[in-house]
Parts: sequence; C-alpha cells; structure tokens
Amino acid sequence: MTNIVDNYCEFPAVLRRPMWKVWHKLLIRFDKDITVNFMNYGYAGLNGDKLIELEKNDEINRFCIQLYDHVVSSVKLENKKVVEIGSGRGGGAHYIARYYKPQKYTGVDISTSVIKFCNQFYNVPGLSFVEGRAEKIPFDAETYDAVVNVESARCYSDIKIFFREVHRILDPDGHFLFADMIEKGEVEDIRKKLQSCGFTINSEKEITKNVAKGLELDTKRREMLIQKRIPGLLKKSFEKFAGTKGTERYESLNNGKFEYWSFVLTKN
Repeated sequence: MTNIVDNYCEFPAVLRRPMWKVWHKLLIRFDKDITVNFMNYGYAGLNGDKLIELEKNDEINRFCIQLYDHVVSSVKLENKKVVEIGSGRGGGAHYIARYYKPQKYTGVDISTSVIKFCNQFYNVPGLSFVEGRAEKIPFDAETYDAVVNVESARCYSDIKIFFREVHRILDPDGHFLFADMIEKGEVEDIRKKLQSCGFTINSEKEITKNVAKGLELDTKRREMLIQKRIPGLLKKSFEKFAGTKGTERYESLNNGKFEYWSFVLTKN
C-alpha cells in the first residue's frame, strides 16, 4: 500500500482511475462525518504575509484553504459560473462557494462515492457535484467563466487532453486557475502545453516554499486525524498520502525533486 501511495501518479494511466476510486472509498469508510474535507497539501504565507480572514469553523483547515485562496483570489468570481475539476472531498468548492459567491459552482470528480458524499454533506446555494473525467468533461462548449484545478492534474492519463477540454468549456476570455506539483525541470513543458492548447499565461508563481511550510505547520493536525481515524496497518500509508513532515512526499518539496506552481490563465 505504501508504494502505491508514493508512486500513484507514475502508475500506468489505466490503473490510476480505479485506484483513486478505491482510495476515496477508504476515506469515506474511515471518515463518515466529513472531518477531513480537504486533500491538498496547503499553503502558508512567508515573511509576514497577511492572513486571510476566516470564519471560526474554517480555522482548522486554514492551510488547505489558503492554497485555494491563493489560486483563485486574483480573479473576480462573484456571480460567475465556475467549475472545479478534481474536486475531491469538496472542501475547496465549499470554501469558494461561500466566500467568493459565484452564481454557480460545480465540482467534478471521477469517484461516484465521493460525488454522492459531497452532495449529501454540502448545502450551499449554487453548489453541486457531478461525476466526470478530466479528459472528457461532461459539459457543453463555452459554458463556464472559470475552471479551477488544484493538485490533481499530474495524475491524469493525458494532461494535454485535459487542457484542451478546459479550453473547450470556457467562455471566451474565461479563466483557468491551475496549481500543482511539477517535477523539477518540467515546468517549461507545462507552459508550452498550456499555450499550445490556446491559453495565455497572465501570471505564474513558484510556491514550493509556501506549500512545504504549510505541510510543516499542518503536520500535527494531520497526524492526529490519522491516529484517530485510521486502522494501524494503514496509518503509514495515510501519512504519506497526507504529506506529513518526514515523509517522502514532504521531503520531495524540500530537496528539489518537485516544485509547486500556480498559474492564472486566460482562454485566447
């Protein structure tokens, strides 16, 4: 199980989708009351950056929320139609729908169980979740003002097909708000693929140090949840999945193996 967690994104594409569905079913089994509703690595401000203001109930997920906020904060989403591809357990969608007030926010994920889970637990006007694949997004052309994708794309079977699908469903001048881990030296290839699929890069930022710091500061909370919720034989695997301090995934952000980048793009 540990090797599967460490190397999930390097597995053949045909295996990733069923493995992801199994992983979600395990999470739902061990977390039936949605205590863990974020699955990203998080983001911490550096050098005294101003903290975003959060409601009391959201403070526990501050670092995970701050990653989403960093990704979307430069674009006006109020009264817009927004879709998130790879919405996972819905925490980011729930945050953006409440704080940024889009007209419509749709979360898309490949896992039937997690879509059912999210539609059951979240109740915000305009927020809904549907099953679908990143490489074949289940919407008509030019139907959304913005597409959000956080820490999910590197695990898709074909990232360029995904970029084309995002371009297809966006309205003219629509925004693609994208962030993910990228192996060192591969960011230029990602830029070229985005541009070849019809996107203009408005801004980009390497946030590796912010993400690594977020993991460091959030490790205690993550470890406590794993100790409380996860059976003994699976604890190490879940710690690796969560990127807690000392794991291979955490170290890969500190030793230069992986970088973390965020992009704000516009459809040409």
